[in-house]
Amino acid sequence: MEGKIYLGVARDLENAIMEGKLREGAVVPSTHQVAEQYEINPATAARGVAVLTARGILQKKRGIGLFVAEGARERVIEERREAFREGLLKETLEEAHILGISRRDLMAMIMSR
Repeated sequence: MEGKIYLGVARDLENAIMEGKLREGAVVPSTHQVAEQYEINPATAARGVAVLTARGILQKKRGIGLFVAEGARERVIEERREAFREGLLKETLEEAHILGISRRDLMAMIMSR
């Protein structure tokens, strides 16, 4: 994981949700289990979990544990699509324009992959 470790933890949990490894309603590993898995401080793991809890991707049930929220997969996919549109895709289109690559040629490059 590059960058801030807690964001990497959050991203990995999001990936598990999108891939169906963690389904809606499923119990999420505890912050101590996450900390052990990544060999990080439990406070760092808790911070990654808190990011997803604040966004409604994970839901705490007092005295029971942490669960994947209903609609979490769709929410993660929509958020990631929006980030893709506003980040990487926008940058790619801007760079293609600067390089004089037409949209048609850009599409051909994409389709050849």
